[in-house]
Amino acid sequence: MTTTLSTRVSRALQPWLGRQSFAAPPQQIDDLLGRFQTDGIVDRPLAIASRSVDLSETADAVLIRMDVPGLKAHEIVIEVSGNTIRISGEHEEQTEEIGRTFHRRERRSGPFARALALPAAVNVDQASAKCSDGVLTIILHKTKATKTRKIDVKFNGM
Repeated sequence: MTTTLSTRVSRALQPWLGRQSFAAPPQQIDDLLGRFQTDGIVDRPLAIASRSVDLSETADAVLIRMDVPGLKAHEIVIEVSGNTIRISGEHEEQTEEIGRTFHRRERRSGPFARALALPAAVNVDQASAKCSDGVLTIILHKTKATKTRKIDVKFNGM
């Protein structure tokens, strides 16, 4: 009877792990993910998951776009401090439905927060934000000191 190396390693690790170490990695992953869910309903820790963000820059401004489907303006808080912007809020779904049993709830509800480092200094007084079709767009105008300026190089005094 031939014993493979993985079988010997697995048996050697059994006393420390309390079970066969490499028995069923997909099942172990499912078990780990299952700790965050109960009866198909996502618990609070996953509800704080971050939302998708695009951060870009032009010569004059820093642009941020964030997916915020279903949120209202009063549910979103935007704060700029130094070179960091923090976008947070909380959305609660009204789910008082009599005669209906949910078997899965994956629509986002609860708190969210994102903090992003800004690539340039911005003028907070000229900042603007709007929301359209579930996308929050924030425009932060750069300060004059951080705008890019081209400098011509002179050769041999010319």
